[in-house]
Amino acid sequence: MSRRAQRVVALAAGMLLLGGCGFRGAYSLDLPGGADTGDDPYTVQVEFLDVLDLVPQSGVRVADVPVGRVESIELDEDDWTALVTISVNREVDLPANAVAAIQQSSLLGEKYVELAPPGNEEPEGKLGDDSRITLDRTNRNVEVEELLGALSLVLNGGGLAQLQTINRELGEALEGREAEIKDTLDQLDTFIGGLDEQKAEINRALDRANELAATLSARTATIENALDTIGPGLDVINEQRDLLVSMLEGLARLGDVGTRIIQQSAADTVEDLKLLQPILTQLAAAGPDLAGSLEMLLTYPFPDSSLSALNYREAQSGGVALFTNMTATVDLDLTHLLCRYVVDQSGALRELPLEEALAQGRCGVEGDGSRATTGGSGGSQSTSSTSSSPSILSGIEGQVVQQVPGADQPAGRLGLPSVTGVAQ
Repeated sequence: MSRRAQRVVALAAGMLLLGGCGFRGAYSLDLPGGADTGDDPYTVQVEFLDVLDLVPQSGVRVADVPVGRVESIELDEDDWTALVTISVNREVDLPANAVAAIQQSSLLGEKYVELAPPGNEEPEGKLGDDSRITLDRTNRNVEVEELLGALSLVLNGGGLAQLQTINRELGEALEGREAEIKDTLDQLDTFIGGLDEQKAEINRALDRANELAATLSARTATIENALDTIGPGLDVINEQRDLLVSMLEGLARLGDVGTRIIQQSAADTVEDLKLLQPILTQLAAAGPDLAGSLEMLLTYPFPDSSLSALNYREAQSGGVALFTNMTATVDLDLTHLLCRYVVDQSGALRELPLEEALAQGRCGVEGDGSRATTGGSGGSQSTSSTSSSPSILSGIEGQVVQQVPGADQPAGRLGLPSVTGVAQ
């Protein structure tokens, strides 16, 4: 066998041996300057939404210090995310809820995986073999290509031209109005200062609003029941809408008529009030007299001061009569009462003048004639005839029911004489 053939056979055997041992080409070779993972590193799986151009054998860093490398990158077919397997030096101590991000060493440098403790929560557990950093705790930086693409969008038909227009229009709007702008800024500063001073009140109002919202939330069922119940009522109102509109239109017409009437009768009303003013003035002046006259309203014809002088007496018809000390002289002689009346030849009743009646002797002198003296109101009555002329009461028999009780008798209710058979 020639020397050349031997080399070919040796090369083929070496390639076969390497392929059977899982050789992956350049990825199986340790790069110079890589991280030292030690003799017993631990393996961690990291989920990324997008790994960009991250490749196996890329570095793994903690606080920008190399602590491991990327072993493999796979596609999770369940949720179509990238699953990156990394090996980390066992001496690196990280919590189980650590976060991971794809970083870039420089503007055009290599990609690497950055591990760090959580920044917004307390560390928990310890990161070790078969640990998994889920998608909600991973992130990636903005790519240079994305940044340049966004900058290109701004420069090519983006908002620069609009910014120039806005700047020019803003300058024209503010030109010559510096004092007003300054005054506006001062007022705005005062307003913001007032809000800052009322910060506690604003917070208290927000807390009360929060409590109200919590109360309404706790009574959601009641509110829903009320809304469900009010539905039929709204349906009835909707059905009666035409009648309600007609009623409102009628009220509007009534208001117009009332306004017109008030306007037309305003002058008459004012005049009536002016005429009523003297009457009200006199009523006001007579107020004390009216109040004094009310004292006899319930005791007429006696004043209320005479109630203490009332006496009890047994009435002829039974029961008890009430009387007070009063003497009245009543002329009941009809010849004196009707002395001025004569019947003429035509049969008509005619009244004579007083002088003529006196001249004819038809009327007696004042003080003559029949008199009837009554002692006590509602009590005993006595009559006597002192005239020689016949009296209309001469044939009527009568008697005194009972005399006024004497002073030696015991007093009754309210200082009045006591009467037998009357409850005290």
